[in-house]
Order: sequence, then structure tokens, then C-alpha cells
Amino acid sequence: MNIRRSAALVAATVVIGAVSAQAAFADGAASASPSPKVVVPSGLYGTSDPTYDGVWRQSLALVAQDTVGVKPAQKAVDWLAGQQCENGGFAAFRAEPGKACDAKTAIDSNSTAAAVQALVAVGGRDGEVTKGVDWLKKNQNGDGGWGYNPGGASDANSTAVVLGALAAAGQQPADVKSGPGKSGLDALASLALPCSEGKSGGALAYQPDKKGKLTANADATAAGVLGALGTGFAPGKGKAPDAYTCEDGEDAGALARNGAVYLQNQLSTHLYLKSQLAGAEDQPDYGNTADAVTSVAAAEGIKYTKDPYAWLEKNAKDWAAQSGPAAYAQLIFAAHATGNDPRDFGGTDLVSALNKAGPAPASAKSSDASEKKDDNGGGFGTWWIVGVMFIAAVGAGFLLSGRKKQQP
Repeated sequence: MNIRRSAALVAATVVIGAVSAQAAFADGAASASPSPKVVVPSGLYGTSDPTYDGVWRQSLALVAQDTVGVKPAQKAVDWLAGQQCENGGFAAFRAEPGKACDAKTAIDSNSTAAAVQALVAVGGRDGEVTKGVDWLKKNQNGDGGWGYNPGGASDANSTAVVLGALAAAGQQPADVKSGPGKSGLDALASLALPCSEGKSGGALAYQPDKKGKLTANADATAAGVLGALGTGFAPGKGKAPDAYTCEDGEDAGALARNGAVYLQNQLSTHLYLKSQLAGAEDQPDYGNTADAVTSVAAAEGIKYTKDPYAWLEKNAKDWAAQSGPAAYAQLIFAAHATGNDPRDFGGTDLVSALNKAGPAPASAKSSDASEKKDDNGGGFGTWWIVGVMFIAAVGAGFLLSGRKKQQP
């Protein structure tokens, strides 16, 4: 759910910023300042330019708060709901929400699905949720999946986040089918590598390449596991299976379990997943590691996540502090799925840190509500995620941060 870099970074700089600035994000440098042309709304989490990730990072923050029993500020919920277009869809960010959406408004499946999950979590927004779900259904592809942009080729990440939104809204994802009778689960199954693929067996590809070849993608796999389980961003602990192996099958359970097997095998090598950015291949990918831990815990049980989670506790705190609300949310999801306390993440209170990145919550279990907004509330994880989706949409064919096409 965050975004890794590749050759597509060159194209991404057109919309996200200079290559050097983006590399600074990935390497743990300070968050970029808001663009002078964009005023960050007071109800929004994070202080970085929200142009390409505002709805996404807000949605993750609200779901994470709900997961730990924090009631967000009304202004935070209102800001998110106010981003919705009349047709039910959401764009990454609308600087003028009072202005009607038109054909130029870049509505996308990921922002819409994330917002649906968040609005379900906060409650009391049934109208917006229904409209969002309707928009998602209307924009389902013939193969059962979803692409980032309406009409774009289906990809595992987009399909997975939509499946999570459908489940959160009380739908049965397997019953939401396209004209040809395909569901999102069918789309995920078409992207799964067979168990005979050795170390890549069980993984999901982001999309097939031009020749139809599938390449294992760790971030797409982590997203796909949760999509198959229908848990959304914040799954609970899974029950460990009797056997730990990849077994071919196209049902949701097999997709989730096989994907988790692949991820666990990846994590067992270094306890973390590596960045795929050119020049940073030996550097940890904190966001993807957190997502993988969450997915493995949900599908395989916490037995297989103890060491990778301990690695995150020891190493991911600085990354989260420099990256902002989406990063804190990812770590909270990992703590929740593994049965750990997000208020004691290696000595760091993730909940307090997240709360300080936005308007003071309406209620919280600690003194978080009295704390002021943190200047470090950026949006690295979400910046990279939306950047990658944009690149995929324009045909670059690479992933920047959690959406890379290749994973060792």
C-alpha cells in the first residue's frame, strides 16, 4: 500500500516532484513541504501536499483510529465525506470540494474504495457509503476486477482494495459480478502464480506484462491476501493452518493462504522486504514489510510474524515519524493483526503519533486528544502509492513503492 520506485520514477516526477525529492522520502529524509499552490485543509491528516494522496491517507488514518477505539474529530470525517463527487466516486484530492465534479475530475477506484472503508468505520455515513459502492460496481471490469482509473486494466492492488470496501459495506464480494459473470476474486485468481513456480508460487502479480507473463509482486500479494479474505485494511488475527504449504486452488481461501505462504517465505530471508528502487535495492521497504506482516498474520496466524514484527518495532519508528499518517496507520494495522499493542511499538505510541498528525480526536483512550498536530505529519506511504497508481494509469508499467512489478 505504499509505493516503491523504478524506471517509472522518471515519469512520476512530472506529477509528484523531483527525483531527488522522492528519493529523500524513500531514504527516510524529511517530508516535503506543502506546495505553495495547495493549502492543506485543517481537517486533513498530514502536512505534505495532498494533491495525490489526500483521500487515501485520510482514509487509512480514520480506519486505524477506529481499529484502536479512537473517535476522530468531526471535521476530519466531514472533510473526507466532502471530497465525494455527486456520482459517488472520489478523486485523490479536490482542493475545491464545493465545486461540482466534471469530466476532468480524476476519480479513481483506490481513493473511492479507501474512503468507503473509512466512512463505514466512522459510522453514520450510510448515504455516502451507498453512493461509493454504487460507483465501484458501475466501474467493474469485464474480468471482474478493477483498475486504478475507470476502464483501465484490472490490477491486483486496486481489485483488492475494492473487495475490502465491498465487504466493509456489507456486500458479498463473490456476488458482485461484471456483465460476463466474473467477480473480483476471479480477477485475483487470474493474477496468481501457480505453486509450481517455486519461490514465487502463490504470489500475485500486479498485472500481466505485455506478453501475459505474471511476475511475483510482494505488495500486490499483500493487498491480494486481504482482498481475498475480505477484511479490508485492518484484519484481525488469523488462525494458523494445520499445514504450511502452497496448494493450488482458485477459491478465496487458497488465494489468501498461498499468497501468505509466499510472503512468509520472503520475510523469513531477511525479516523484511527490500526496496526495488534503483540504487536502493539493499534498503528495507518498511511499508511493504508492514503490509506483508499484516497479511501473513491474517491468513497464516501470528506464529509466522513474530520475528518480522519485532524487526519493525526495532527499525520502522523513524520511517513512520518522517513519513506521516499513512505510515503510522500501516504499523497500527500490523500491530492489530499480530495481537500486539500499537501504543507500545518498541517504546513508541503509534496511536498518539497518528492522532497528533491531524485534528484532535473527539475521544481517545489516552491523552492524545489534547495534543497538537505534529509537524511531521507527511504522507510518504500514500504519496508513493498514489504515484504508482498514476504511473500504471498512464501506461508506464512499473511500480514506485508498494506497487512494483518485480520482487525478489
